[in-house]
Amino acid sequence: MIPHWVSLALPWVLWALYVGGGIAASIHVLLYKRHTRAAIGWLGVIWLAPWVGASLYLFLGVNRIKRRAAALRGPGTLDRALQFPPHAHRGDSRIGDLADLASAVERIVRKPLLDGNAVRMLEGGDLAFAAMLDAIDRAEHSVVFATYIFDRGVVADAFVEALAAAQARGVEVRVLIDAVGARYSFPPAYKALRRRGVRTARFLPGMFTPWWNLRNHRKLLVVDGKVGYTGGLNVRDEHLLERGEETTFDTHFELRGPIVAELASCFAADWFFVTKERLEGPAFFPAQTPAGSALARGIADGPDADIANLAWTLLAAVACAKRRILVATPYFLPELELATALDVAAMRGVEVDLIIPRESNLPFVSWATWGHLRHVLGRGCRVHATPKPFDHSKLMVVDDRWVLLGSANWDSRSLRLNFEFDVEVYDETLAAEVTASLEARIARAERVRMEDLHRLPLWIRLRDGFARLFSPYL
Repeated sequence: MIPHWVSLALPWVLWALYVGGGIAASIHVLLYKRHTRAAIGWLGVIWLAPWVGASLYLFLGVNRIKRRAAALRGPGTLDRALQFPPHAHRGDSRIGDLADLASAVERIVRKPLLDGNAVRMLEGGDLAFAAMLDAIDRAEHSVVFATYIFDRGVVADAFVEALAAAQARGVEVRVLIDAVGARYSFPPAYKALRRRGVRTARFLPGMFTPWWNLRNHRKLLVVDGKVGYTGGLNVRDEHLLERGEETTFDTHFELRGPIVAELASCFAADWFFVTKERLEGPAFFPAQTPAGSALARGIADGPDADIANLAWTLLAAVACAKRRILVATPYFLPELELATALDVAAMRGVEVDLIIPRESNLPFVSWATWGHLRHVLGRGCRVHATPKPFDHSKLMVVDDRWVLLGSANWDSRSLRLNFEFDVEVYDETLAAEVTASLEARIARAERVRMEDLHRLPLWIRLRDGFARLFSPYL
């Protein structure tokens, strides 16, 4: 039987916990939340959901990732790899009239553009997986591989065999898989790697931890420190063309030259963060030699020292564009600032073409995407919805000479919550190749106009508008 004094005191204790927790959480929101909509949303959750709201904010709203890139990379690893001085921005024909963009991104990421790179586009999983597996088979010194999803199937089995074979012949192999992405199959595919003796780690494991909402979405493969791969591909059978309309189409890239050291350095920082092992020395960071004529720079982004790097880069690219902006993204849920920047660019006379899938693999995200379109259609941006297969590519081209490629989507999750890695490239040949690919997608896409949105049934417009409210959390 509960003592009388406990029954009298319990309501007051619970009330004190509610008020005290709400005040503490609210203070944190007011001091640290940069985005007004997110701050207002969290304040509502905290006070309208007694006890639960403050607890949710504790687990989902507080950023506890406190790493610093310089400390994690270790002394001199990247510095030794960057043997080419930063290229002068103005007067370089490869940069043209985008010198302001080059300068802005240099200040954003605090790294110079690197000369002497070659970048090859790999369209579709069949081509990209074949190139990646061939590179692993040729490895002599090291293989580092990071992916968001490592799903059981034919593709995963091929990677397990290739990585295990490399390990068996004395190659230093490290594999990093996001802890959420590792659960896409049961039993998890990463356990097959461990059984074969491959050094494998999961990024931020644990479902009921304060950081479970912060995921590593990067896709990085570096072989012998000389050749790198990045883009949108996960390790999944759904990227194979044999699946027909059910294929998830994607675009990956092969990189050679000094830029590869930045991919390796990003992996090394993540690996140290998870395992506390430093990856150093010529096996992972060899001396680099020129492989081409492209200027390139890696852009790491995440809820740590690199927060907002990609959001600012996108804003800078849109602001500096003078003729045309081409964007392909599977999820278009931009913050208001980015949507407004696209509108302003269109009103300046810049051609703005946005390519999105007609149907997403995530219905709720697709609804939210359509809820966002009216904010860009009314000012001159052109939106093109592609039919199946679902296009998972993340690409941007500005003024036929600047390409942004990598893992990040145009949504709040990629730009505020995930750990991402993109590469900016100044190269007219690559830009022409990517532009041709995107224009081919536009040719088979359906143009979306404002009147199309107006003709949608009221319940669909309400559904899409409701889904859009959750954009900061999708």
